[in-house]
Amino acid sequence: MFSIYILTYNEQIDIADCIESALLSDDVIIVDSFSTDRTIEIASRYPVRIVQHEFESHGKQRTWMLEAIETKHEWVYILEADERMTPELFAECIAATKSQAAIAYYVAERVMFMNKWIRYSTQYPRYQLRLFQKGKVWFTDYGHTEREVCDGLTGFLRETYPHYTSGKGLSRWIDKHNRYSSDEARETICQLAEGKVIWHDLFWGKSEVEKRRALKDLSLRLPCRPIVRWIYMYFLLRGFLDGKAGFVWCTLQAFYEYLILLKIEEIKQQQLQTATFKAKSL
Repeated sequence: MFSIYILTYNEQIDIADCIESALLSDDVIIVDSFSTDRTIEIASRYPVRIVQHEFESHGKQRTWMLEAIETKHEWVYILEADERMTPELFAECIAATKSQAAIAYYVAERVMFMNKWIRYSTQYPRYQLRLFQKGKVWFTDYGHTEREVCDGLTGFLRETYPHYTSGKGLSRWIDKHNRYSSDEARETICQLAEGKVIWHDLFWGKSEVEKRRALKDLSLRLPCRPIVRWIYMYFLLRGFLDGKAGFVWCTLQAFYEYLILLKIEEIKQQQLQTATFKAKSL
């Protein structure tokens, strides 16, 4: 058996279905960032533990969660509120915890958008680290999200999990990605100044995760990023096979790239104004 963490913030739409899917485990912990909607009220109806902690960043929230919250089991699974555990995935996770072949496992997501699985536009299979031994994995921040650091061998599971990425509506998606774009802009500036593209990983990476990260670093350096991303997703990844939902998805992702570029220009302008002001003050 393994414990399941569910990370929440204003998830009243998704939280009931998420918890119900997770109750295959006998130890479910809600880690809430002080939701202001009915998330806690709804979660309280289920046999789960609820812990609240002020959100700083995705990486810090996960690290605090792993260090501060005791779990019933040595192995844990991280579940977002708009994701679902499935019986098939749960069974494979149980088997993985007993195999001792790795200390952590990646699981591929199936992005559900406009009532359809967006298979092609999303670079499926896209893997996220979900199942691991406590004490063997921690997290750092990267852009608007987090990046895992693993102390040992990792593996990949065959089963997937559904991710209802727009279950709260288009306005919520736009609002969320508007906030994310600020973090991505700051990370992009740092990456362009200090980082580099690891070409070996781009072509010969040991896993999909290494290749995707190298591709991400390359994409930050491309001109006309929004247009390039749309063409890449819709034509090269065959997003057109996802139908209307695929077209909308690709367009939204291109829009997100454009927001990042706008935020980069905004940050640079603010930095220039600050430098000019300091120079005049001397």
